Amino acid sequence: MEQKNMLVLVNEQDEPRGTMEKMEAHRKAELHRAFSVFIYNAAGDMLLQQRALNKYHSGGLWTNACCSHPYPEEAPAAAGKRRLREEMGFVTDIQPAFEFVYKASFDNGLTEYEYDHVFVGEYDGPIHPDPAEVNDYCFLSPAEIEAALASHPARFTAWFHLAFPKVQQWRKQSEVCIG
Repeated sequence: MEQKNMLVLVNEQDEPRGTMEKMEAHRKAELHRAFSVFIYNAAGDMLLQQRALNKYHSGGLWTNACCSHPYPEEAPAAAGKRRLREEMGFVTDIQPAFEFVYKASFDNGLTEYEYDHVFVGEYDGPIHPDPAEVNDYCFLSPAEIEAALASHPARFTAWFHLAFPKVQQWRKQSEVCIG
């Protein structure tokens, strides 16, 4: 089986416990390693993407710049940069922010049960999304995102609802520490 179709199964401490084919892991709700990348521009606005309509779950919903699963033997940060290039058509430096575990079930019988490595970066250049992955994209201020999450929660992915406030808190704490 191709490496890109295999997920790294982990325990609650992110220790590997084997691999499993991607769709099987989602059908069986197996905890697996994942990553999410959040990108801001210099003005502090966040890059959002609307997932392609044909995605295996959450098609057409808005979410962070990119997210996926590292290949077996691939570090989450390297996977984040790879997927940012594949989905959004650009590369930028990303830094680890935090990790969290979440579980979300979908109407199609699949479940995301992920140990999510969250990365944050900054980018102001051109964006060339892959139309097979991304239906649309935009930059919104954190306040605009908070308002949209409150007024239209069904327009956003399950993990974005969980990760966005954590990213905002991480950014506030980072600013206090830096200066």
